[in-house]
Amino acid sequence: MQTVFMNRLAKNEKGEGLAEVWIGEGEGIWKLGWKEAGKDGEVQESLWYEGGSWNEMLHIYRHGLAVKLGEGFRPLIDGMFHDEEEQKGKSQPVQRLYCYSELNYNEEFYNELCAWRRKKAAAERKAPYFIATNRLLRLISTFVPLTLDELLQLPGVGDSKAAEYGAELLEITAGRERSQGFPLDWVQDLLDEQTYATWIYKQKEQKYRQDLDKYRTKQLLLRGVQEGKRLEQLEQESGLTRRELVETLEQLEKDGYDAETLIAVELHEMPETEQEEVWSAFEELGDALLKPVLQRVYGQEAASGPLLELRYERLRLIRIRFRREAESRRNAG
Repeated sequence: MQTVFMNRLAKNEKGEGLAEVWIGEGEGIWKLGWKEAGKDGEVQESLWYEGGSWNEMLHIYRHGLAVKLGEGFRPLIDGMFHDEEEQKGKSQPVQRLYCYSELNYNEEFYNELCAWRRKKAAAERKAPYFIATNRLLRLISTFVPLTLDELLQLPGVGDSKAAEYGAELLEITAGRERSQGFPLDWVQDLLDEQTYATWIYKQKEQKYRQDLDKYRTKQLLLRGVQEGKRLEQLEQESGLTRRELVETLEQLEKDGYDAETLIAVELHEMPETEQEEVWSAFEELGDALLKPVLQRVYGQEAASGPLLELRYERLRLIRIRFRREAESRRNAG
């Protein structure tokens, strides 16, 4: 095996707590490993990956490395991720506000804001995150804006959101005590670099965990399609819901993979006349929203009942075919 990459890490500037992350390759097999010196000087080694997929190994490398960096290890040679997020260079002042708020938010006040959001979402029939994200509510509970100008200084609050919900939010914050005021430049001085760096790596850990899970789900589905498996089998193997699997299937089709084998198996028990009605509804109403198509085919009462999930699943599967044919027509024309 030939080592193609290696970097050393340490837990402090004195070089204590030394470790290595390495990648090797031999006869088409990739290996990814971690070596760490214990307090007694004994070296502990773990193999993170061994297999033929560079992409899977890369996902595991990013996640595993982020975990170690979150534990306090720092590379002796920086630049170990080279991912798009780093290249875009997210605004550090904004990230520091997020970091400080997640470490110092007022939990009681945050729960009160969440209760307001739930009521608002129910009244407007919107998903709660359309009203305000968890991150925004933590910012508000931490910094307690008392004026519209202060509210607009928080990341995630633009003119539209301020106009729609600003007055109500300021009613909730009115009269509350806060330890610091606006502007929020003081966060830069209070947030030490080590705490901020650890938080950043924890964010990366979560992101790369999600990326790894998505990659493995994608590979599981692709193998399932090739082997002629049904959604029920894939649901048991993956631990995901049928809806999550179908949504992944939709993304695979967008990425250029052919999932027709699985679609045909799942729609086998659906009458042809019913499939044709769904197809006609997509032609008439478009494929952006499923609910109008559901109601057109099955009636207004179809928005509830024991068959609802099955019908939505079938609509999604037929929509994959519909979009595929529309894309073929565009390419041919």
